Amino acid sequence: MNNPDLIYLDANATTPVLPEIWDAMRPFALTQFGNPSSSHGAGRKSRKALEDSREEMAHLLGAFPDEVVFTSGATEANNLALQSALSDSPSSILASQIEHASITEHLKKLEKQAFQVQWLDIEHQGKASLSNLSDKIKHDTKLATLMLVNHETGVLQPIETLGNQLQSKMWVHTDAVQGAGKIRIDFHRLCVTSLALSAHKFHGPKGIGALLVRRGSTLKPMLFGGHQQKSLRPGTEPVHLVVGMALALKLAMKNLEARRNKVALLRESFLQELRKEVADFTINGEDNPMLPFTLNLGFPGLKADILLMRLDMAGVACSTGSACSSGSLLPSPVLMAMQVSPEVLKSSMRFSFGFHLEEVEVIEGAKRIAHAVQSLRNHAGATE
Repeated sequence: MNNPDLIYLDANATTPVLPEIWDAMRPFALTQFGNPSSSHGAGRKSRKALEDSREEMAHLLGAFPDEVVFTSGATEANNLALQSALSDSPSSILASQIEHASITEHLKKLEKQAFQVQWLDIEHQGKASLSNLSDKIKHDTKLATLMLVNHETGVLQPIETLGNQLQSKMWVHTDAVQGAGKIRIDFHRLCVTSLALSAHKFHGPKGIGALLVRRGSTLKPMLFGGHQQKSLRPGTEPVHLVVGMALALKLAMKNLEARRNKVALLRESFLQELRKEVADFTINGEDNPMLPFTLNLGFPGLKADILLMRLDMAGVACSTGSACSSGSLLPSPVLMAMQVSPEVLKSSMRFSFGFHLEEVEVIEGAKRIAHAVQSLRNHAGATE
């Protein structure tokens, strides 16, 4: 970034494109730019790069190549999955309240159209409970949706268990955005019908994602007017973006353990430094298995929006929740579903780590956060 003093702790929002990925993308934007639908040589070269990337992603994700549909990102993929799972006639849906807004906002729209949403209970530390699953399933339940990893807390969700129980009975979808590139994903083993991911969450380019759809399942296109991708998602495919996404996923899987181990150490260094100066903070979701890339911390006595502005001024990039919900003055639906205390709810911040960070950066970030927290707590006007 242009600001050398910026400490970027918002990797769940987006990550930088790695140089080797950018280098792989450039030819398909500048010199090998043929339309993959064209029958001439330039088009055939683009088509080969496109299909090679599709095969690579399928291999890395435990899917068949014809199960990979390229989209503009996970928001489109999530919406495409939900639309495909349901008919026009109202039915019941099983979902969690900790889903990304691209899921929950779609469900709210469906509720206005007489669809009934049965919400999974959320444990206090952020994991969806399946203990009373049978009570949530209705005779007309057509769709179940549960994310793989929560975007605000990093807590792993029991989607494989849910898929094993329900996949033979209904469409089961998972938003895997915060898991792709961070844990190994076996699409078929998860026993889901569809899975969404987005490249820019694992150091690929923005504007490209994918929806994996199990063979035998029928997608209902949202767009019309082209034959691309078997008319399931028409429009000229952005080959350079697809190539970047496939390589980003390949590198992420190749270096999975090394990246995760490094981030775990960065997370621990961050917490150790923060604890030196700030005694009173909570880790939301800490009692459940979680990935080390995400820390959701509550600072009782503070207001998250005020702390966010102070940290921005101090050169720390972080968030109060999902980037897709930034600008909202409403409390985090995820933390509300977890039933955290009001003091924690209004003071929680999300810090998320990329493997490209160095220990000196996260320690400096923790120092800046500690200074901001102490300053605000000492200022009577910052508390209610």
